[in-house]
Order: sequence, then C-alpha cells, then structure tokens
Amino acid sequence: MDRRSLIQRAGIAGVLASGIAPAVHAQAAVRWRLASSFPKSLDTIFGSAEVMSKTVKELSGGKFEISVHAGGELMPAFGVVDAIQNGTIEMAQTAPYYFTGKDSIFAFGCAVPFGLNARQMDAWMEHGNGRKLMDAFYAKYNIKSYSAGNTTTQMGGWFRKEIKTVADLKGLKMRMGGGLFGEAMAKLGVVAQNMPAGEVYQALEKGTLDATEFVGPYDDEKLGFNKVAPYYAYPGWWEGGAELEFFVNTKAFNALSAENKAILEAATNVAARDMTAKYDALNPIALKRLVAAKTKLMPFSKEIMDAGFKASMEVFAEHEAKSPEFKKIHQDMRAFQRDQILWSRFSEFRYDSYMASVKV
Repeated sequence: MDRRSLIQRAGIAGVLASGIAPAVHAQAAVRWRLASSFPKSLDTIFGSAEVMSKTVKELSGGKFEISVHAGGELMPAFGVVDAIQNGTIEMAQTAPYYFTGKDSIFAFGCAVPFGLNARQMDAWMEHGNGRKLMDAFYAKYNIKSYSAGNTTTQMGGWFRKEIKTVADLKGLKMRMGGGLFGEAMAKLGVVAQNMPAGEVYQALEKGTLDATEFVGPYDDEKLGFNKVAPYYAYPGWWEGGAELEFFVNTKAFNALSAENKAILEAATNVAARDMTAKYDALNPIALKRLVAAKTKLMPFSKEIMDAGFKASMEVFAEHEAKSPEFKKIHQDMRAFQRDQILWSRFSEFRYDSYMASVKV
C-alpha cells in the first residue's frame, strides 16, 4: 500500500498513530517588525527593506511576514540598535557606523575611511572573516547581521562654498553619517555633525550647516541638497563601499524554524543585490540631471586626499592602541584589502582605466 492510499484509508489519526507524518505540515505564522533608519522617500536604501519583506512573504506563502517601518515611525532613526538589543523589535535596517558612539567597531560593518569598495566589502564579509568577526562583536548587542546592500563608492558631499585646499575645511560645520570619518575630519579642522538625513536640508538652508555628505546622485537629488549647497565634491574617500545592514535580534532569530531561517537569508541576499544594482543603474542618470541643473562638480585635490589619508591612519592607530578587538578587525580588513588591490591591478582597474580613456 502506498503513502497516499494509507492516508486516505486510515485518516489523519491513523497516520499519526502509525508514525507516518503527512507531507504538508502546519507551521505557526510569524509576524515581525522591522524599523529602518531611513525615510520612505529613499527607494534605494529603504526600498531594500521593502524588497526583503516582500520576498520573505512570497517564499513563505504568507506564513512569515515582516512589516517595514521608516525612520521615526516606531522610534528615532538612531534608536534601532537599542530596540534590537532590548527585543522591542525583531529586525532593523541601518548603517552600522551610526552607532560608533557605542563602540568604534560598529564602523567596520559599514565603511571606514579609505576602506573597501563595494565588491571588496561583499567578498570580505561573505568569504573572508568580515561577517564572522562582526557577528562576534554584534553578539554583545543581541544582534545577528545580514547585508542589506551596498551604496558603492559615495560622493564627497555638498558644500556651500568651493573647497580647494585643506585650509578651506577649517571650521566647516558638516553633517556626516557617523563612524571614524568624523574623527579624521576633525583633525583637518571640520566640525562634525551627526543627524538624520531628513533634517539636513533645513540646516543647510538656514546656514547652521556648511556642508553635508549623504550617499550619491540619486539619493542626494531626492533630498534636494543641490538647491542649498551648489558644490558637489568627489570621491567620498570615507565611504569607498558603504554596506547597509539588516540587524536581527538573536533570540527572535533562534526561535525561527530552519525553513524560515533559510527564507530570511535568501530574502536578504535578494534585497542586497537589488539595492547595489539599483544604485549603479540610477546614479549616472541622476548625476547628469544634477549637472544640467547647475550643480558644480568639485574633485577633492590630491592635497586634501593625502591629508585625509594621513589623518585617517592616525585615527586607526589611536583606536588600535585602546582596543585589541578593534585592532584585530582592522588588521584583518587591511590584509584582505591589500590582496584585493593587487588583484584589481590586473583586472577591474586596468580594464576600467582603459575604458574610461576611449569613446564607446
């Protein structure tokens, strides 16, 4: 007698009594909440959380749902780590370097000055020691992490005046996303301000800020920074490849079934790839629109880049002297970076340099 016939004849009670489980098993519905640090208007970054949520629901047939809430809806944009740690929410989407006030190590989960680019960051996190090292650190905060996508190399920000030399930076009040960049810029005379993206426009308009950095052309255009700060600098040497993260409360994660854990991991992978690809597709078009609207592109001079590098290396050395864990993660990242730079000389760098010199 085959399995189907047995089930039809014996009924469910008989099947259970015989020790033969039916193929379709009941699984309790799971309902989570995710708090983002970003506004809904940013369909790139915030959109990554929406893609993840949609994918989880579809893969689970609606049995696993994650409601997504923009910064400020459930809690302040920078309150998500406390909420995850305390179990107030099950999941968050944020930039880890927002939380360097708690510990400077958070920066390595997102971006550090003169750090990894987008592909290198992905490689270090998923096939180097990056994810392992960061999750060991995040465990102190009841956090497990997944990539939410990478912005790729960011622009250097919007300035109300032209910046030509290091001297032009002294006394400048600049909004910065967080992390070790602010410490490096402080060595160059910049007064760092950390505030949510939604508050920056008015601060620039009123003159309480002289400059801001955020992401790149597509996001920055949406936030209207070009209307109040006409000079657009590049490159963002403090964010060569900024990774956004999904933070998951470890207790909530451990309570998931094996199937739902696999669904969550698959959905975060889908969302991360989609976000990075979206930036690559949309930034060039947005940059052309900004230039047409009289934005003045402003490359950072070699003097400024060299001063930024020197200041950044001093900051890293200071933190290494205070924290063996910081030193361990930083040195691991740099060793990985050296190999990546070596390989790039024979692959992307050589190819991209040539393609930039010819007309296609």
